[in-house]
Amino acid sequence: MWKAVEIDAWLGARKTSLEDARTTVTEIIGRVQNEGDAALRDLAKKYVELIDIAVSEEEREAAYDSVDVEVIEALVEAHARIERFHELQKPKDLWLQEMEPGIILGMKTTALNRVGIYVPGGRAAYPSSALMCAVPAWVAGVKEVCACSPPPIKPLTLVALDIAGVTEIYSAGGAQAIAAMALGTESIRPVQKIVGPGNIYVTLAKMMLREHAEIDFPAGPSEIGIIADSTANPRIVAADVLAQAEHDPNAACILITTDKELPAKVGKEIDSLLAAAPRKEIIIEALKNSGYTIVNDIDEACAASDVVAPEHLSIQVADPLSVVTKVRNAGAIFVGKYSAVACGDYAVGTNHCLPTAGYSKMYSGLDVQHFCKTASVEMLDRNGLEAIGDIVETIATAEGLHAHAQSVRVRREL
Repeated sequence: MWKAVEIDAWLGARKTSLEDARTTVTEIIGRVQNEGDAALRDLAKKYVELIDIAVSEEEREAAYDSVDVEVIEALVEAHARIERFHELQKPKDLWLQEMEPGIILGMKTTALNRVGIYVPGGRAAYPSSALMCAVPAWVAGVKEVCACSPPPIKPLTLVALDIAGVTEIYSAGGAQAIAAMALGTESIRPVQKIVGPGNIYVTLAKMMLREHAEIDFPAGPSEIGIIADSTANPRIVAADVLAQAEHDPNAACILITTDKELPAKVGKEIDSLLAAAPRKEIIIEALKNSGYTIVNDIDEACAASDVVAPEHLSIQVADPLSVVTKVRNAGAIFVGKYSAVACGDYAVGTNHCLPTAGYSKMYSGLDVQHFCKTASVEMLDRNGLEAIGDIVETIATAEGLHAHAQSVRVRREL
């Protein structure tokens, strides 16, 4: 299972899996567009007989009876930590700066009005994803946050959505949930943006429906890249591999190391830890997508990692901060042996909704800015207009847009 891999092939396999789902996702989107709620009910039959798509207040309240008080308290504490970190990201509603006499420029930031979040729920409950998606939306100032999760929605997820203050919860999963939030059905009003992780069908549906609703980024099956040298603890590296592998059979892990002896040591630790793993079957499948590559030095390791552009990047080397400054592509970076990715998944406060399959080369992880839009603000008085009037008229005339030039000229002639 634990084997050497070639990076380009490893990354190529991550993207190919998305395309394999295109035919199925196209059919599902078409059904939701044409049949609305009826499609959601029919597609849910494999798992549950769905009557009410919207979750009632009574169902929300009843969910608390099925969740241990200790877990509820942990979710409340995690919520507070996530909120505290995301508050630091909140932009000013409006800033203005005098650039020169008579010219004031600035930016106005406005929160989106209505967004949708997707919370996975097939193989496990993911209350943490509910918090991660909803908290930055509220911090940004979004007015309506609705959520979809596969039916039957697990009580733990319902409790987390309630703690996060989600205004509407719907029993809908998979690509059909994304289509419902993007296109609308009888029960679910369309949203401006959809965020949240999911399987390849969810991820592809988000990408295909962007003309109807903006998305955060492609966020498919989980993955981790680990840069390690001879100082890395093999058991810790193995534990990090298994932590990501247990998410999903399509999860993937890659170790990039300068130590030729480390992969074998990690392989032994993987076998040892795997023996007692409750989600052993899932991990074994994910390990088929995983492996290691040996490089000559740290610079080469950083370059290899940037090609992978992993969702999570764990740095376990003698001088980790030097690696942080060198790497360019990663969804989230975990520095040093004590910085377990799981801490970022739950309670340190950063967001665990991150781009996968190499998309961190062009996308950032979920934050407050994802729920905002901006508009530039321009304020000129007569002196400001005179300062740039000749420039504007000259360029506008050169472009053949004479009315543009005239709109400045008539002001200057007042």
